Amino acid sequence: MAYILGFGGYAPDNVMTNNDWAALVDTSDEWITQRTGIKRRRIAHEDETTMTMSVAAAETALEDAGLAPEDIDEIILATDTPELMTPDTAALVQHQLGCRNIPTYDLGGSGCAGFVQAVDVAKTRITVTPKKILVIGVELISRMISATDRATSVLFGDGAGAVVMGPESGRAEVLDVISGTDGSHAEILTLAAGGTRNPFNESSLVSGDYNRLVMDGRKVFTEAVRRMSEASTEVVKRVGRSISDVALVIPHQANKRIIDAVGKKLGLSEDRVFVNVHEYGNTGSATVPFAMWEATRDQRIKDGDLVVLTAFGAGFHWAAAAVQF
Repeated sequence: MAYILGFGGYAPDNVMTNNDWAALVDTSDEWITQRTGIKRRRIAHEDETTMTMSVAAAETALEDAGLAPEDIDEIILATDTPELMTPDTAALVQHQLGCRNIPTYDLGGSGCAGFVQAVDVAKTRITVTPKKILVIGVELISRMISATDRATSVLFGDGAGAVVMGPESGRAEVLDVISGTDGSHAEILTLAAGGTRNPFNESSLVSGDYNRLVMDGRKVFTEAVRRMSEASTEVVKRVGRSISDVALVIPHQANKRIIDAVGKKLGLSEDRVFVNVHEYGNTGSATVPFAMWEATRDQRIKDGDLVVLTAFGAGFHWAAAAVQF
């Protein structure tokens, strides 16, 4: 069995409102709010990086679990915005936290589904070899995409979330996790430049491809709603429960319309679907762990609650977890 022992989160204190964006690109508070539900997002300060945000969230999770860095046996870090191309961000976090010389690795390229997939990996690792694993979801997206593209730039924010998982009874048990991938849709949501197909060079700099996020909004919406709702239903069924038993669903916070559609498809009232996208925007792999931290901190989750985590991202990847508090 695998349990969550502690929760943590971090968001920069630099708030950027829709009106702030309207001063930079051709948009408005009304346009952004109607289409996304986002009102504000957090943007990292110049001295903040993917590593520093990860460490801040991890320290909060460790404190919540009553553990020290030297108690951690492994680190899994989900991000599409790494500190460096190599080595991985997890290695830098291990050193900065002061952990022992433990295995650490990044789970990248899964888009916004990365954290829930990382929980799946951690659960399997704990089941095979009992250990304490720090699982982090983090994105510093504001430095990776074009600030002049109003279709994508206004959607995202920066932040990090973390949990400590282990084999002993803790705050919540991870009952089961499912995940899937459909690579046939890879080109619908992608940041293609910078890899071996289209390396970062003078041409990509001039063309602007180096930070151009390609996204077919309509197809992403359709797939996200279908995959997250189906995965949520399936994971609950696999643990012998039904959606009616679920106290709270914590979905990836990409867009209020997507969140509402998932809730409707699952037949859940609004109070049973967690939403904070209006305050933080889409923070990628950080959305689910950060939202879970907020939900526990603000007592939206109580002992005995069955909670479902579900996420969808580029790839297309998706995942859902059933968590019993």
